[in-house]
Formats: sequence, C-alpha cells, structure tokens
Amino acid sequence: MTIQEIIQRFWENILERPSGPLALRFLLQPAMATLFAIRDGIKDARQGRSPYFWTVLSKPDERRSRLSEGLKSTSKIMVLALILDGVYQFIELGTFYPFEAIAVAIVLAFVPYLLIRGPAARVARWLSGSVRGRQW
Repeated sequence: MTIQEIIQRFWENILERPSGPLALRFLLQPAMATLFAIRDGIKDARQGRSPYFWTVLSKPDERRSRLSEGLKSTSKIMVLALILDGVYQFIELGTFYPFEAIAVAIVLAFVPYLLIRGPAARVARWLSGSVRGRQW
C-alpha cells in the first residue's frame, strides 16, 4: 500500500465518521473539551497567567509545561476519543488504524481545548474586572 493510498483511505474514513455509528461523540467530546478549557481559563485568569495558546506559541521557556498541563487536563477526553474511535473502526471497518484514532482524538479533544482556553481566560478577566468596578 502506497502513502497516497493510506492518505486517501484516511480522509475517506474521517469524512464517513460523523454520519456513522457513535456520531454523538462528535458533539460530546468537543463539548467536554470546551468545559475543561473554560474551567482552566478561569483558573488562568485568577492566577494572572498569560493566555494559553499565545504562551504555547510565543514563549518557548513555558511551552513544554503549558502543553503538558493542557494534555493532562484533556487526557481523559482523549483516551475516551481513542476508545470510541477504536470501537467505531472495529464496527464499521473491521480493523483498527491507530494513527486515524489518534488524529480523531486530537481534533475532537485537544484542538477545541487549545482554541477555547485563552478566550475563556480573557472573558473571565474582563468579567472579574467589571464586577470589581461595580457599586452594589
């Protein structure tokens, strides 16, 4: 099997997944990652830390620890994504492609976390600042 055939099979399999069995995971896993990102973003705002994704991109000295922190936070969701994709593959394809399962887990669990955590921290900072300025 050539690399081109593997890539073609990969994309065909990925595109079929949202309409196949266990399709609900395409909603639940990003939703769970979003909830964890909001929780961690609020924690970042309270601790006065820089935005997550920006820190990962622009501060090499903090990159490893922040990525490790994000992976630790999303690890349960990613493991669940791997298991569910493995089950899906056995049901639909009759085999298991580990790299496809890893790609799906990253897309469903880690990417939403990466994209939401920083904005959640900004909103939490903004809300905490506007709450402090109010007269009750």
